Amino acid sequence: MAVTSESTTVWTGTLAGGSGTTKLDSSGVAEFPVNWRARSEGEAGTTNPEELLGAAHSSCYSMALAHALTGAGHAPESIQTTAAVTFEAGRGVLGSHLLVSARVPGLTEAEFEAFAEDAKANCPISKALTGIPITIEAELA
Repeated sequence: MAVTSESTTVWTGTLAGGSGTTKLDSSGVAEFPVNWRARSEGEAGTTNPEELLGAAHSSCYSMALAHALTGAGHAPESIQTTAAVTFEAGRGVLGSHLLVSARVPGLTEAEFEAFAEDAKANCPISKALTGIPITIEAELA
């Protein structure tokens, strides 16, 4: 069964002087303020598309890694993934860097790294991001 998820952004004003809100429509769990300054310079209390993309990438990656590990008989105790998505005005999204720490009993570091790389390649969001470099640092906790 396919699931379609929706989010809506309402923007007012120009790019540099305007602002907006992005709402997660399907779940209704959050609404975020967005503006150009947060995107191009960083601004506390206001998000940007790259932070939201990082949220999608980190959650998708964690699910893909948990699935691969469990399928191979290595159920993880915990997985923490941070996705650092870099944006530069005039150049766009430059890449996503995954920083992964997991507790997985019975795996060596080398075995874990193989699972981590596989999840990076096969996570649906990683596949959607084929136009940018995706790098990873993964370790057992």
